[in-house]
Amino acid sequence: MWKQFLSKFPRKSSKSDATSDPLSSSCSNNAAASGNSIQRTSSLNAASNRPGAAVKRMSSAVFPSSVVTGIEPLLSFKDVPNQEKQNLFIGKLNLCCVVFDFSDPNKDPVEKDLKRQALMELLEYISSGTGRFSEQAIAASCKMFAANLFRVFPPNYRSGSLGGENDEDEPTFDPAWPHLQIVYDLLLKFIASSSLDTKVGKKHVDHAFILRLLDLFDSEDPRERDCLKTILHRIYGKFMVHRPFIRKAVSNIFYRFVFETEKHNGIAELLEVFGSVVSGFALPLKEEHKMFLRKALIPLHKSKTVGSYLQQLTYCVTQFIEKEPNLASVVIRGLLKFWPLTNSQKELMFLSELEEILEATNMIEFQKIMVPLSHRIGCCLNSSHFQVAERALFLWNNDHLVTLIAQNRQTILPIIFPALERNTRNHWNQAVLNVTLNVRKMFSEMDEELFLACQSKLAEEEEQRVATEEKRRLTWVHLETAAAAAAKRVTGNTPVLVSSLAANLS
Repeated sequence: MWKQFLSKFPRKSSKSDATSDPLSSSCSNNAAASGNSIQRTSSLNAASNRPGAAVKRMSSAVFPSSVVTGIEPLLSFKDVPNQEKQNLFIGKLNLCCVVFDFSDPNKDPVEKDLKRQALMELLEYISSGTGRFSEQAIAASCKMFAANLFRVFPPNYRSGSLGGENDEDEPTFDPAWPHLQIVYDLLLKFIASSSLDTKVGKKHVDHAFILRLLDLFDSEDPRERDCLKTILHRIYGKFMVHRPFIRKAVSNIFYRFVFETEKHNGIAELLEVFGSVVSGFALPLKEEHKMFLRKALIPLHKSKTVGSYLQQLTYCVTQFIEKEPNLASVVIRGLLKFWPLTNSQKELMFLSELEEILEATNMIEFQKIMVPLSHRIGCCLNSSHFQVAERALFLWNNDHLVTLIAQNRQTILPIIFPALERNTRNHWNQAVLNVTLNVRKMFSEMDEELFLACQSKLAEEEEQRVATEEKRRLTWVHLETAAAAAAKRVTGNTPVLVSSLAANLS
């Protein structure tokens, strides 16, 4: 009975076909596969009474025979017994290693549709969670993912085009995305599946696989980067042995971006993944994690494109501060080091991030950096760009920051007061002037005696400055007078002693 039952299914391919390398043979015969003729709709309808023969004819026409191993891969999973489903799974994976050209939508439409159907069946099979994957199935899965996903992106020529500045902000969408999306869904289901044995899977989802997966984050298609973000997070969570390597590899991407290329499309997505990673760090933080903050995250503020990932970067940084509050001073010193001097829009971003960081900063850490921080805020208050000056003044709307300033007003007010006075006298923007007066009033009510002392000290400094400038002016007048008198005494080529000129100046 068992032999009669199995005889209803198509025969297996030859032994030589079964023993050949499915990935290499399928990938090396892409051109032949796409170039083979195929039965069209009319011939398929004619063979509808012989489904097994029609499927076998199509598989041999579309895909090389070396791809089809064991059970006929175009059969449905429901048409084979449970003990043969793993073999069918492997056969379908090998079949899907054939890669098509999606830049031309009219090229090989039938073959592409067959592959899409096979991918959908694989997705349904993995989602069903039927039994644990064998090592051969895991290896075949990783080969299929590599064949379809791992690729070299073409160079981006838009940056050198003559178009407007907004051309680079427009995302590029991959024409193969409807096909790639199914492969990414497969990979995500595969990694998250309870049928995947972690001990066996880590041998195939290895360092080389992870590196090539990280390379895909440079894709210009935001949909692909979003899928990669989820997949990387699942890999980090499932394969604990690979966590140090992933952190190191991502650090290297950040280093290359900051110090070499300043071009990468996936920095925001990588930071979003690491926001969750940092929140899961155990306390006390390892020195390796603190080094990642100092050497990789803080220098990311240096880039001129920081606005594209500032939100994710700020989240990562504040997660570190919540873990260890003594890192707040380290982060703020890093911000001051990379503070923009000629880019007002970037300065606005830094002020917003600074306020968020100060929200998580305690008194001890604030006291470590309050002097250089006050000098920088003072410069922002006097910025001729009214938005920068206004944003700096709005820091006093933050109750936590006002509390920190109030308890350290003896140090901060003497630094900030001259900037406030210059604004009230000279700033051109009425809104900045109004907010400046409100901040002055706040300081006056906070400590009137200190406020008057700062006012008196500023008046003395201005008097000294005026006296110094007058002395300098008179010195230049004497120099010019002495030089003119010496010039009158010079006739012809008569030399003039320097000592006599110096005597006249004195």
